[in-house]
Amino acid sequence: MAIQLNQPALRHARALIRQGKVVRDERDDWSEAAPTADEENAFIEREGWTEFSHWHLGIDRREDPETKGAYSFPVGDFRRVHRAGVISAESRAGQYDHYEIRDALKALLRLIDEDDEK
Repeated sequence: MAIQLNQPALRHARALIRQGKVVRDERDDWSEAAPTADEENAFIEREGWTEFSHWHLGIDRREDPETKGAYSFPVGDFRRVHRAGVISAESRAGQYDHYEIRDALKALLRLIDEDDEK
């Protein structure tokens, strides 16, 4: 399979959630919260491709790792994980049969929602 679960991104997202760096928004909010192309470019320029990759749970190893095309299923705004981003990515991963990514996103959503119950 071309697109695989990006394990470093999963670890990064879990760490951010445990640190409370989460926006508890609703699914429809992701279209407004998702970084724009200009914001992505500025982040890459400032932080580099490795840091950019840490915000995407999907990675296509056939693609050049220094292109945006290598990364999919974003979950945050380069500061915090967005619940809406996780929900949106989970839905798309399931739709395109990326079950390992979908299941990882479900686990992130549970982690976010468990934290709300505390």
